[in-house]
Amino acid sequence: MAPLLEIHINHAGYASEKKAIRDIDFTLNKGELAGLIGPNGAGKSTTIKAILGLLPIMDGSVSFSGSDKRYAYIPEQPIFYDQLTLWEHLELAASAYNINQIVFQERSSRLLKLFRLDEVRHHLPDTFSKGMQQKAMLAIGFLLKADIYIIDEPFMGLDPRAIRDFLILLKQERERGAGVLMSTHALDTAERVCDSILLMSEGRLLIRGNLSQIREICRLPEGSLLDCFNIILENSP
Repeated sequence: MAPLLEIHINHAGYASEKKAIRDIDFTLNKGELAGLIGPNGAGKSTTIKAILGLLPIMDGSVSFSGSDKRYAYIPEQPIFYDQLTLWEHLELAASAYNINQIVFQERSSRLLKLFRLDEVRHHLPDTFSKGMQQKAMLAIGFLLKADIYIIDEPFMGLDPRAIRDFLILLKQERERGAGVLMSTHALDTAERVCDSILLMSEGRLLIRGNLSQIREICRLPEGSLLDCFNIILENSP
């Protein structure tokens, strides 16, 4: 079965004389949750921007597959229109995705209830707390029923209950066949839920594999992802 997403980036960045990221090669398969991890400044968000075609310099290829080649991007920093309510943001997204009204009503109502935002559906997201804004972005992003979800640091600002609800939603979407590429610093959560780990440092992809494979490489058969993370970074050139 062909991957949903194939990434081959020789180098990419913001100026021709500086390569922000380089030698990034990986695939994302149907139903797979891949965790993109690394220290601050490793190039995780830049890699996501390269995949989305948002960098001025790009030498490489990005191939989307899937039934309709539909993907949804949920950024680290929530972005809203000042004068639109949460419900109006959902309506706008539904219009952009060509979702019919019956399907829109069902999906949006279910997502708002899941994230406990139903009572503020007609409020302006700019008035929400950080956690509520993050949940609003998740609701908008998951409205599409995409083939691929690209999510940058989703746990920032979420309380434990919201994290649980988000992970339940991720599980449901993966069972449907969607692939997920998720950048995160939450290594304990990544260890529990990710099928594969992509570890970056200084703009390069150092290692890719599941937890068992990474433990074997690090010679830490019982080590946590954090333990392996530190070992790999300490020994990287």
